[in-house]
Amino acid sequence: MSSTTPNHTSATSIRGASDAAHPRVVLMSLWTTMLFVFAYVDIFAFWRADVIEGSLAGTVPVSGFTIDQRFLVLTTLYVLVPSLMIAGSTMLPWRILRPLTIGLAGLYAATITASTVGEPWAYYLIGSAVEVAVLIVIILWAWRHRTADRAAPTTVDA
Repeated sequence: MSSTTPNHTSATSIRGASDAAHPRVVLMSLWTTMLFVFAYVDIFAFWRADVIEGSLAGTVPVSGFTIDQRFLVLTTLYVLVPSLMIAGSTMLPWRILRPLTIGLAGLYAATITASTVGEPWAYYLIGSAVEVAVLIVIILWAWRHRTADRAAPTTVDA
């Protein structure tokens, strides 16, 4: 009987631990992390009186966007892209995934940074900083891995 096990010889360092995972799995994890932070920052916003009042009045605080069909469709599309990158990280050919990942993560880092302009709330700024940091790691990870091919895991016979 045999089983496959990852090589854990370098798992004591941060780099060694991340090298133990396939680049696609790491990208999936990073996109998921970014979306969790993204979602919770928005969920926490509903503890703010200005957000609740703005929602009831049909406007987004700070930006002043009108909450209507167009706004909600565009917001849904904005969230769908990184959501689909989770699945895309495992399904797309690497030659497509790598530049798409670098480009989209850069675009999202820029739009998230732009959304902080004029924002007075510290939780929002902290959450946005974490989102941008994760997106930078996504870019660096995709840049570092020119190919997603990995050596086959070692086989252990029992």
